Amino acid sequence: MLSSLNLESVFSEAITGHLAVIHQLDSQRPHLEEVAMRMTQALLDGHKILWCGNGGSASDAQHLAAEFVGRYRRDRPGLASISLTANTAAVIGIANDYGFPEVFARQVEALCTPGNVFVGISTSGNSRNVCVALTRAQDMGAFTVAITGEHGGRLSGTADVWVRIPSRDTARIQEAYMLCGHMLCDWIELAACISNAVEAQRNAG
Repeated sequence: MLSSLNLESVFSEAITGHLAVIHQLDSQRPHLEEVAMRMTQALLDGHKILWCGNGGSASDAQHLAAEFVGRYRRDRPGLASISLTANTAAVIGIANDYGFPEVFARQVEALCTPGNVFVGISTSGNSRNVCVALTRAQDMGAFTVAITGEHGGRLSGTADVWVRIPSRDTARIQEAYMLCGHMLCDWIELAACISNAVEAQRNAG
């Protein structure tokens, strides 16, 4: 018979671990602020945000790209944001023709332009296809961001900005990804709304 006491510890340990990681995220505020400002300026200048990751990180990439294109909290014009994980035909076709390490990099070649922001999400920081894509994005003049777990792997030493989630636990890292992503959405959406309001006043005057 299963022990309810042992099962309940699953919940308490998860909550305790989650809060411990979240409370340490304040150390990443300077990096998050830099990313937010870079993304805001890129979007206001007519550029776009590219996201990618594998597995759960692929879902995070799609979720956050969708928040920009649709809305987070406020009604405003759509913001140019693309998840490189979303086009199934492209991902499968590129993997078949060029190999899995190229599934994001090939899309970067097709979609990235100077002034874009590229975001690679990887709990280990060593996902080969994300690393290859980030390097390709840099070669094309994009500002690059790595969001990883505690050690950062190859991405931490390559990206222009490294957002470090202080954990080795994949689940806790992925939970923190979404908080970081939502904070970025909130900042950038508000900045875009302010910019639009200022522009409207300028045109009205």
